[in-house]
Amino acid sequence: MMSNYRVQMTDESTMTDFNVVFHGPKETPYEGGIWNIHVSLPNEYPFKSPSIGFVNRIYHPNVDDMSGSVCLDVINQTWSPMFDLVNVFDVFIPQLLRYPNPTDPLNGEAASLMLKDIASYNSKVKEYVSKYASESVDLGNQEEDSEVSDMSEIEC
Repeated sequence: MMSNYRVQMTDESTMTDFNVVFHGPKETPYEGGIWNIHVSLPNEYPFKSPSIGFVNRIYHPNVDDMSGSVCLDVINQTWSPMFDLVNVFDVFIPQLLRYPNPTDPLNGEAASLMLKDIASYNSKVKEYVSKYASESVDLGNQEEDSEVSDMSEIEC
């Protein structure tokens, strides 16, 4: 099975801070999207969860539109040392994109639209994919929001 992501080191002197280029899951409105996801491993990793956040914008109820912070229970509240980054990018993030949870949102507008009008929500997701996550978007030169540095501390 070919993975839908690849790792890019942001600083060769440290192995705890890097980006993952992640492709949206097939058969979802995120299909065709390419996101740069910033990962920062705390000194206590794997006993403490990694900080994870989208660098380029994504329209999703459980991702803060401005900071890219991710609201995902398994990363923010129930992390276990038995999990690893392969779980995060093979299972947790794809599941988050396949099954958004609009009842526990970081992006209230996306959650509301998803609950009220799923067709309009899917259209807006595809608009964001085209505008912010297409192959023509230069992922290497996007400015990182300073809030992305510690996403594991967010309350969702």
